[in-house]
Amino acid sequence: MQELKEWQVVELLKTTTGYFEEKKVDEPRISSELLLGHVLGQSRLQLYLHHNRPVYADELDRFRGLCRQRLEGRPVQYIIGEQYFYGLKFAVDERVLIPRPETELLVEHALESLGMTGRGGSSEASILDIGTGSGCIAVTMARLCPSLTVTAVDSSLDALEIARINAISHAVESRVTFIAADMFDEFFVTTLPEHFYDLIVSNPPYIPDAEWEDLQREVRQYEPRIALMTPLGIECYEAIAAKAKKLLIPGGKLCFELHADAAESVSELMTHKGFSGITVYKDYSGHDRVISGVMPIGN
Repeated sequence: MQELKEWQVVELLKTTTGYFEEKKVDEPRISSELLLGHVLGQSRLQLYLHHNRPVYADELDRFRGLCRQRLEGRPVQYIIGEQYFYGLKFAVDERVLIPRPETELLVEHALESLGMTGRGGSSEASILDIGTGSGCIAVTMARLCPSLTVTAVDSSLDALEIARINAISHAVESRVTFIAADMFDEFFVTTLPEHFYDLIVSNPPYIPDAEWEDLQREVRQYEPRIALMTPLGIECYEAIAAKAKKLLIPGGKLCFELHADAAESVSELMTHKGFSGITVYKDYSGHDRVISGVMPIGN
């Protein structure tokens, strides 16, 4: 009787990466490392520090099962149930968008707009996060700056369930209030626990329906469309900017993540709604990614 091949970590990673490449799986090496690391309870670094570790039959079976899901196009973050954002681990599944590295820039600039750094701050401030999803923005800001209180809003009860899990995981649940509300509701403002925020921050749905077919297959198939798309891509910016006038303190800030092609239209919109000091920041790829503006005193 032929014995089953005994695998070591390093050769299993090499073989799986090659197979993923052949099948045109996105990020084949990282996918292999994250999936195997999840099965073995090790980080990507630990896999290579223990590269000669044998992979036992039950572990191999679990790993192959996860690989089959990846071959079907399911994002690796949903398979393992987690994604790192700003160095923090967040629970994710198909109920929420997968946090992207670009959104870390939104957190960075939001904190800077309050005169805080990306790794701490002592000034008290009240933040409103509209369209919180996994809670990655709200929870990260609360975790980095213990003086902040955050109201995190989403229209999806499923998303809010995940966001609460993440707040508890990072021990900020006492400073993050989660509210189920729709930014397009005319009574949106009255659903909030307070009406005077120092900062409103949002990574809203901003991809126009016309670009749906241009998205990656796994994004179209697995990530929640409601958190990605609007008919024209501008509607959420309009809704939030209009309501921000009633919610921000004089001198308060509004900070958005941008569609790469939307800087001009969102800047014009914010100017029309009375914001000043509008500034656009680029991401590391040179795309317009974050925009901020100030609600003038006495407006």
